[in-house]
Amino acid sequence: MDNFIVLSGLLGLLLGIAIGKAWERYKLRDGRWIDRRRARESPHYLLGLNFLVANQTEPAIEELTRAAATAHDPLEIHLILGNLYREKGQVGRAIQEHQKLLQRPDLRKLEHANVLLCLGLDYRRGGFVDRAVEAFTEVLRLDPDNPYALANLEKLYEEQHQWGEAYATRLKLAKRDDTPARHQEILAFLENELGLEALKRMDYAEAARRFAAAIELDPRNVPSYLNLGDVRFYQGDAAGAVAQWEHLIEQVPERAYLAFARLEGAYPKIDDAARFPALCQRLIVANPQDWRARLALARHLAQRGEARESLELLFEALVHNPHALALHQAIWEALSQLHFASALVERYVDLTRDAVFYLDPHICIRCRYRSTELLWQCPQCHEWNTFVEERIAPAKDSEATLTS
Repeated sequence: MDNFIVLSGLLGLLLGIAIGKAWERYKLRDGRWIDRRRARESPHYLLGLNFLVANQTEPAIEELTRAAATAHDPLEIHLILGNLYREKGQVGRAIQEHQKLLQRPDLRKLEHANVLLCLGLDYRRGGFVDRAVEAFTEVLRLDPDNPYALANLEKLYEEQHQWGEAYATRLKLAKRDDTPARHQEILAFLENELGLEALKRMDYAEAARRFAAAIELDPRNVPSYLNLGDVRFYQGDAAGAVAQWEHLIEQVPERAYLAFARLEGAYPKIDDAARFPALCQRLIVANPQDWRARLALARHLAQRGEARESLELLFEALVHNPHALALHQAIWEALSQLHFASALVERYVDLTRDAVFYLDPHICIRCRYRSTELLWQCPQCHEWNTFVEERIAPAKDSEATLTS
């Protein structure tokens, strides 16, 4: 009797496994059982994937279309086809492809969510912002933890400058991730944007609160220091403004130059004008390659009529970065004050013989977008804090380098 029970249990287990495997492989559609593996075993499917990996969109679409026809239109192939149409720029065709899939009555919950996600991407690519928001919101109703829907929804809110909604969405993303550092960095930038909105309304208290919150989230968030110092300065607290800008230099010394003009104007307000040249000298000692500190100090000296000392600093800076147009402009101003002394002009020519000038040295490390100024969010890929300064090495070392 015991053997019979054991044998019956084993037979039941094997039968359950067989039914599960059959359910995994076959799907009932329109009264017919469809073999799920048939699409993957199709030579057209394999060829389509090969073309897709090789970034050959047209032949990939052709082969996957044939694979879909021979395998009774499987969902996954049509999802891929719609995405390929979108990447090819045929957004209308992509929308049609994905909308047809939504009309299928046998979609499971997660399949429905995946199709809606692809449709939301279609709408976003086509510029249909409201429809994209609706699609991603519906995805989150079906699959609340979907990180792709959350990330795309956040970017849509950012593009529309709906910073509060973007912040709330990023918080949801952060709760689902075990690596909080990048989330805190982005949340800090969003706090800064909310502070700028308050600043436009002249709500200084709210603006200061937002900027301070950004710094607490990410102590290296440069614009928040600059903006919090601006608020303090607008409120008549020059010492408080100076404290914020100097704190920026302590935390992120490579971005010190962003505070130079502010500090140079604020130090006299607190009766300490000599503090600015001392700051520049301290930065030069800490980083002998800091050409921007030399440029700032040179301009400061030139305003005081010390053109010769100014020019010496500019020549030093030129050795470290011969390609910065701002340096050459400052040098010509100094040379004009010194009446273009031939020896100084010859020295300048020798230093710049192999220099190449350029106006857009800042480059996004994600999408390679170039800019004449440092941007906190890339206007092309919309990622935060991805710009570095491109530096061309001197002629004797022709390899280009990127320095932050």
